Amino acid sequence: MPRIFTQEICIAPADIDVQGHVNNTRYVAWMQDVAVAHSVAQGWPMSRYVAEGAGWVVRQHTITYKRPCFLGETITACTWIATFSPRQSARRYQFWRAADKVVLAEAETQWVFIDLKSGRPSKVPQSLREAFELVEDEGEVKRMLEG
Repeated sequence: MPRIFTQEICIAPADIDVQGHVNNTRYVAWMQDVAVAHSVAQGWPMSRYVAEGAGWVVRQHTITYKRPCFLGETITACTWIATFSPRQSARRYQFWRAADKVVLAEAETQWVFIDLKSGRPSKVPQSLREAFELVEDEGEVKRMLEG
């Protein structure tokens, strides 16, 4: 089970905006996609959340764009859980160009765990907490880029 989850993304024409580079909104979509893929890899697919009657909603996204990305490039999306509190979690992301490992964007999402029926915040179950090992030292991510 990966502490830090990575997924490659091939930049397609639909990802490109009128300025000729990846549109900023694509990063938000990729953040959700890679978070869901990480959850599935840890044994928590959407069907399990539905069966539990609970799930995650976004409270806040923060993204810092560092470099543009272009059609035909392959990038690596990387995500990990930085913190858990009783009803929420901070998930961090980093995107880099696969060819030269230049960082394109860094981001964080504050996720709130909710009861699906009421929509109200709910306590994160221990079984879910145990499925994800926290990555508090981002040095591991930096070593991935160097190696």
